[in-house]
Amino acid sequence: MINLKLLESNYDEFLAKLKGKKVAPALLDELVSKFNALKAAKLELESLQAVQNAKSKELGIKARNGEDVSTLKDELSENKAKASELEAVVRELDESLSQIAASVPNITDDDVPAGADENDNVCLKVVGEVPHFSFTPKEHYELGAQLGWLDFERGVKLSGSRFTAIRGEGARLNRALINYMIDFNAARGFELVNVPFLVSSATLYGTGQLPKFEDDLYKVRDEDLYLIPTSEVPVTNLYADEIIPADELPKKMTCYSACFRKEAGSAGRDTRGMIRQHQFEKVELVAITKADESEAMLEEMISCASDLLSSLGLAHRHMLLCSGDLGFSAAKTIDLEVWLPGQGKYREISSISNTRDFQARRAKIRYRDGKKNTLAHTLNGSSLAVGRTLIAIMENYQQSDGSIAIPDVLKRYM
Repeated sequence: MINLKLLESNYDEFLAKLKGKKVAPALLDELVSKFNALKAAKLELESLQAVQNAKSKELGIKARNGEDVSTLKDELSENKAKASELEAVVRELDESLSQIAASVPNITDDDVPAGADENDNVCLKVVGEVPHFSFTPKEHYELGAQLGWLDFERGVKLSGSRFTAIRGEGARLNRALINYMIDFNAARGFELVNVPFLVSSATLYGTGQLPKFEDDLYKVRDEDLYLIPTSEVPVTNLYADEIIPADELPKKMTCYSACFRKEAGSAGRDTRGMIRQHQFEKVELVAITKADESEAMLEEMISCASDLLSSLGLAHRHMLLCSGDLGFSAAKTIDLEVWLPGQGKYREISSISNTRDFQARRAKIRYRDGKKNTLAHTLNGSSLAVGRTLIAIMENYQQSDGSIAIPDVLKRYM
């Protein structure tokens, strides 16, 4: 959740950053209106409480001196009634402001470029060289159908559009990628955790998926359970409502999971193949750090995912997302985009974000440094999206006869 104290201390800058994230003007107006109303009500309440304290002291002195205090008692009763009414107003405004704030995204870091959409993202660097073919490279769905790896028709028969069955050597390669990614991340110091694929609404609130993005989630009927859109949700919330000793930070975790998304806003996009699915697999990186260590952790996580791609021989680039393309909880995000020769362009395969204390404030994740409890910083990133990595290997390692070569690092996992 946004830090409402920043709204008071850095008003213009705060609102400018929210506008850069495409927050609707009406929502900003409502946020500011409620904030100002709450601030005014609190000031008035403090004034009434100060009067109450002063008159109470005066009453005590006069009573001890034997003076008439009947008028003062009436004034105290009237003042107390006003304060009581105003306390109810403050509670109502505070609750209303919290509900509005829950739908407001995180503000951006200072080094995030202003921009409207993905066209304004900034390429930081390109890693590796794109392959050149003596033939016209095919897209993954053509290769998958020819090899019998990707069974689109039966996936649709089972579950509808945007579902795919992976078979034979394709399924073996998919499993090999998962195991290789887990081992790679573990070697970088990320603890492997297994978590539920079903979580409560409170858990989704903690990482920012609820209440704003409920339409993109699959909910279990008549239960307070949802299928996870990413393992970032349960892994981050492992430490919800906890105070972590400072010497136990950072917490570095990696997790395999299936992910489930309705893709409500993607109608008409990537309709062929398995670039955009309702169910997909991912190996995630999650970190919980001290406030002054999250930027260094972001770089560490970027390096981990980028080196993983390089170890697979996949050319990719690092993209700094602009304000208009940032996710709800992110203060800063670096996307890794892998080269897909069948499409002839780079496509996102990993998104690594620093959410600063935004998620920690919602999930109440703190650390104790001495006697002080401080909100932690949380980070998350794909390392990697398994299906898109499978696609990338199929397209980059395709041979003229339609077969797929296997990267050396994966052969022992096959």
